[in-house]
Amino acid sequence: MAECETITRRWGNSLGITLPKELVQKEHLHVEQKVKVLILKPSRTAQGTFGMMKGKWNKTAQAIKDQTRAELYHG
Repeated sequence: MAECETITRRWGNSLGITLPKELVQKEHLHVEQKVKVLILKPSRTAQGTFGMMKGKWNKTAQAIKDQTRAELYHG
């Protein structure tokens, strides 16, 4: 699994993204290969949520993040 930041671009009536050459080489990607894309728009929502809920959960923020990652990537 790899991560990169890119910008959406218009392709006809759709939007597309371009993957950096380094990422394509590192992950051995090729034309017509099926990949999964996780969309995360930059925001402060997660930071605000964890700060707002401080003291209201019996789990640490790190435990919640670990559980969320496990569900996202392995669930």
